[in-house]
Amino acid sequence: MKTNKKITSFRDLDVYQNTYKACLVVMTKIIPKLPENEKYDLKDQLGRSCKSIPRLIAEGYAKRHQKSGFQKYLDDAMAECNETVVSLSQTRDIYGYLADITLCDNSIDIYDKSGRQLYNLSAAWHRFKKDSK
Repeated sequence: MKTNKKITSFRDLDVYQNTYKACLVVMTKIIPKLPENEKYDLKDQLGRSCKSIPRLIAEGYAKRHQKSGFQKYLDDAMAECNETVVSLSQTRDIYGYLADITLCDNSIDIYDKSGRQLYNLSAAWHRFKKDSK
């Protein structure tokens, strides 16, 4: 059963909570397992993309009163989710012998679902803003 809970902060958004928790897992359990030769490539890119998602959601929420403010940040967060999925897939497929494959797969699933949540939130926000005129 889906309940409509009141959103009073970006912290109330499930997609924010899920991507924040997933970021902690990626940063503490996956990235440290990658080899040092990936320091300026996969480690750096994966770290930046997973950290940016909850940040973009929070920043966009603050601009939700602007005509397209929130929408732009949701789109950017969705793009970062996709980038994170690709980086985690590369980590799993190239360095599966170093990284926990199950942890990578679970994280990929979270970011894939989060991308869909962001898409749905963006579409709902667009309808809401259109209907509230």
